[in-house]
Amino acid sequence: MTQRVELATVRDRLAVDGLITDYAVAVDDGDWEAYRGLFAPQGRADYRSAGGIEGEAGAVAAWLAESMRLFPMRQHLIVNRRVRFGVWEHDTGDTAQVQADYVNPMATEGPAPDFVCGGRYAFALLRTDAGWRLSEVVVREKWRRLPERRAAPVVN
Repeated sequence: MTQRVELATVRDRLAVDGLITDYAVAVDDGDWEAYRGLFAPQGRADYRSAGGIEGEAGAVAAWLAESMRLFPMRQHLIVNRRVRFGVWEHDTGDTAQVQADYVNPMATEGPAPDFVCGGRYAFALLRTDAGWRLSEVVVREKWRRLPERRAAPVVN
């Protein structure tokens, strides 16, 4: 690789990483306009493994806006990001795949989380005139912890 190609790859990795971070921040902050702006025009998202819907980004954003009202506190942590760019012989370098694990504590009331889930994202990205955008997001929820039900105190 030449230094120019290496520099371009580093710039792309940073841009892709920034896009994934922007995704988490948009969901956590409930910024659904920003969420929609992260997607390419034909972008889609699939939240079915977590009990959600699959569809074009605008429809999914509307569903998220409604369903996330239950959880005023959200804090996505997206880690272990594995970035793979399109194979140069078959691609001009304008696509990328990111696999990343997540942990997502959420709370219905107060600051302490009463619902926590985790799993893995599969992000597909496309380089556009506006920069890297999401062409697909697939959530693969692996586990969840629901609030513990506490027995009412026994009164004698």
